[in-house]
Amino acid sequence: MTREEAVKKVIFALDVNGLEEIDRWASVLAGKVGMFKVGKELFTSSGPAAVKAVQRHGGEVFLDLKYHDIPNTVAKAMCEAARLGVQLTNLHALGGAEMMETAAEAVHKEFGSAHRPRLLAVTILTSSTVETLRQVGIEYSVQDMVVRLATLAKNSGMDGVVASPLEIGMIREACGPDFLIVTPGVRPAFAAADDQKRIMTPAEAVSAGSDYLVIGRPIAKASDPAQAAEFIAAEIAGETV
Repeated sequence: MTREEAVKKVIFALDVNGLEEIDRWASVLAGKVGMFKVGKELFTSSGPAAVKAVQRHGGEVFLDLKYHDIPNTVAKAMCEAARLGVQLTNLHALGGAEMMETAAEAVHKEFGSAHRPRLLAVTILTSSTVETLRQVGIEYSVQDMVVRLATLAKNSGMDGVVASPLEIGMIREACGPDFLIVTPGVRPAFAAADDQKRIMTPAEAVSAGSDYLVIGRPIAKASDPAQAAEFIAAEIAGETV
């Protein structure tokens, strides 16, 4: 894999709360990451302007709002995300087949195949453990639940899932090579695990079959964020740094 291909696999998590921070990070990381993730904190504080700010810098966007509501509401929200021109957007697979099918059908109908974002389903959050699932009445293991939800998502028209790196192989086996896997819980060797429970290095995750890696704090907290992003891309590409 080339360095350019490796860079495109990295999604930087913009876990900030204002438009000025977008300008700062976009200028630092332009060309060093493939996409910027706009999540709940930033979207709540700044709204669609956060997406537009990234796009003004030439950046692509993963809108990570994890919709989970009645089918019609989620379908309309996914269509609004598509109108913003984002590349990836997501919902919670736990919302069920009808919710995912309705959303996929609505986006495909309005935007077609060429001009729409790829639609992702969140399986089980990377902070979750078997005890977390038991507390909400789910008796399956984390791994079994992830595969069940990924399969349901594929059958419901989703393009891929967000899942921990430790479940990549099982998802690939169940859903095939063309199903997108976006992987949080990725920590390069130089970074702390923080609050992620099911983690892997970037090179390991890509080798296992991940299409995109969501990385935030290992870049944001580094003394030289641009250099940290370069190190991650080099590791993915198999280069010695």
